[in-house]
Amino acid sequence: MKKTFKTTDGATLSYMDEGSGDVLILLHGWSQSAAMFRHQIEHFSKNRRVIAMDFRGHGASLDVGHGYRIYRLAADVAELMDRENIKRADMLGWSMGTSVLWAYIDLFGTARLNKLIFVDEPASVMRQPGMSDQDVINAGALFDGATMLSIAAEIVGPNGHSARSAFLDSMVTKNIPQDLKAWLLAENLLVAPKDVAALFVNHCTIDWSEVFARIDRPTLVIGGRVSHVDTRSQEWIHAQMKNSKLVIFEEHEGGAHFPFLEAPDTFNKVLERFIQT
Repeated sequence: MKKTFKTTDGATLSYMDEGSGDVLILLHGWSQSAAMFRHQIEHFSKNRRVIAMDFRGHGASLDVGHGYRIYRLAADVAELMDRENIKRADMLGWSMGTSVLWAYIDLFGTARLNKLIFVDEPASVMRQPGMSDQDVINAGALFDGATMLSIAAEIVGPNGHSARSAFLDSMVTKNIPQDLKAWLLAENLLVAPKDVAALFVNHCTIDWSEVFARIDRPTLVIGGRVSHVDTRSQEWIHAQMKNSKLVIFEEHEGGAHFPFLEAPDTFNKVLERFIQT
C-alpha cells in the first residue's frame, strides 16, 4: 500500500507499507527510490511489516525545494515512525540510506532499533582534511573535495544526464541486464538536478567514523567485491562494532552496489538469516 505524510517542515513524502508483524524499514540511496527494494518488499512482507520511504524529491515524493541534507532525511524517518506508531524496527540502509541511518542513530540513539543492516556505504565518501592514507582506505573515501565539487557542477550543468549515467555505470556489474540499468537511470533522473547536487555535496562531506563505537545493536555490514566502495572500508566498519557480521558478495552474486536488485534471491537469504536469528 502506498501512503503519504507531511513532515514538520512541509514536505509530502511517499512510502510503501506492506504486510504485518515485526517492522523492517528500508532506506534507499542517493538519487534512487524505494522501488529499488521491490524484491525485498515482496519477499519480506509475507511475514513482517515492510516500510520503504521515498526521500524528499525522490521517487514519488514531491520536490519541496528544501531540506536536502542527511540529518533532515533522518528526521523524516523519525517522523514517519511516529506517524505509524512504530515502537521498534529493524532498519536497513543502502548507500546514502546508510548515512541517513547513521544520522538517525547520532540524533536519536538506538532505543527504537532492533537489528541494523548497512549496505555498501563508505564511512566518509570524501577524503576529509587531516586524513592519512590509511584513514582514506579505512573510510573508503572515493575522492577529494575538489573532485566532489566538480561532480556536483556536472550534475547541474548541461551534461548532467550523461554525468549521472556515468556515475551509475560505475556502480553495477558488467553483466547487469540493460533493461534493468535503464530503469535504474530513469529512477535516478526523477530527482531535480539542483536538489540531488545539494544532497550529494552534503552527503559527501560527513565523516561517520566516530558513530560506530556507539552502535549497540546487532549489525550486518554488506559489501560487494566489485563495488566502487572499497571492501576494506566495509571490513573496517565491521571491526568498529562489537556485535557485527560482515558479508561480501562476489561478482556472480551481484557484488557491486545493487546486490538486492542484481541477485535478489541471494541477498534476501542473507538478510533473512540475519534478521530471524
